[in-house]
Amino acid sequence: MGTLQTWRKAYGALKDTTKVGLAHVNSDYADLDVAIVKATNHVECPPKERHLRKILIATSAIRPRADVAYCIHALSRRLNKTHNWTVALKTLIVIHRTLREGDPTFREELLNFSQRGRILQLSNFKDDSSPIAWDCSAWVRTYALFLEERLECFRVLKYDIEAERLPRPAQGQEKGYSRTRELDSEELLEQLPALQQLLYRLIGCRPEGAAVVNYVIQYALALVLKESFKIYCAVNDGIINLVDKFFEMPRHEAVKALDVYKRAGQQAAGLSDFYEVCKGLELARNFQFPVLREPPQSFLTTMEEYIREAPRAVTVPHEPLLQLTYRPEEPSEDTKLSSDESEPAPLDIVPVSNVETATPSPPPPPPPQSSQDTGDLLVHYQFFFRLSFYSVFFFFLLYKASYSVSVFPICSPQ
Repeated sequence: MGTLQTWRKAYGALKDTTKVGLAHVNSDYADLDVAIVKATNHVECPPKERHLRKILIATSAIRPRADVAYCIHALSRRLNKTHNWTVALKTLIVIHRTLREGDPTFREELLNFSQRGRILQLSNFKDDSSPIAWDCSAWVRTYALFLEERLECFRVLKYDIEAERLPRPAQGQEKGYSRTRELDSEELLEQLPALQQLLYRLIGCRPEGAAVVNYVIQYALALVLKESFKIYCAVNDGIINLVDKFFEMPRHEAVKALDVYKRAGQQAAGLSDFYEVCKGLELARNFQFPVLREPPQSFLTTMEEYIREAPRAVTVPHEPLLQLTYRPEEPSEDTKLSSDESEPAPLDIVPVSNVETATPSPPPPPPPQSSQDTGDLLVHYQFFFRLSFYSVFFFFLLYKASYSVSVFPICSPQ
């Protein structure tokens, strides 16, 4: 077993040396390609800072967008071609560090690239070279899911939660508040589910098996742990804002808010367990963990009672409505039976815009039908019935007479 592992390490080092040599000869971005290969080599240790600095400089604001796009393409190619968990994990660490410390242009280009092709899609990745590699491969997949959800959260929020600078606390306040504390109901119900989904992926980064004691995984886990503090702060401030606005919401918004509130209580317990695992790690000993407070469960009964009695909002469509009106039309000579008879005019569709009332008014009652109109219709119906009956009877007599003549011919006298 030891001989096999030694051979794999030697083979990985040979591949890295070959790629570096090819980058010096065939690449137009030789320095960037060499830095990427050396930062993501097969050596089981975190990426070196001097190689990360070259990548950060290559993706800075002073460089053309084409250079940033090439760097993302090179990292994607490196990630998709490897079957080694160390190379895959170090590539994800480079992407994560660049997202946190690099220029916003890298994040924007990475978001555009991920819409065309999912660079962080590693659901089928596995390294089955050893039992340790198998456990580490599982954590690499969950780490990639977290980074992918991080990009999706940025797309919804339109800002990076990690780059947010909390305002200084006012007098009498213990800490500053995040942006979710000042959002209105519509934005709150849009951003809170995205933040909770990101927190769900973060809790899923809990290592298991041999991955718990691996130093490279602990290094990446420390990056995830740092981001959990601001994510939890944003979710917590959003829940406080949600409770303040809950009893002013219509029923359809209150139902969504109740689901968000319930999920917040479940995630607080899961995040607490995640922190207990991280407290035993060497790289997390100097971290100051927040005090988690679960939302009071007794408040759920009051919220559910409000939903049962909350008003239902009536939505008015923005497009023009169609109203049915009657347009008078002169009757033709062929269809005019009597001067007293009136026929219904054809329907005309008229667009109606600028609807101002939120509650639709009840339809007007139908006009009462006069007895005179009813009597006229009955007279006409009786006239047509009698005319039809006499016509049929007349044709029947003609047919009988002709039949009698043809069967019993009259003989002339001799």
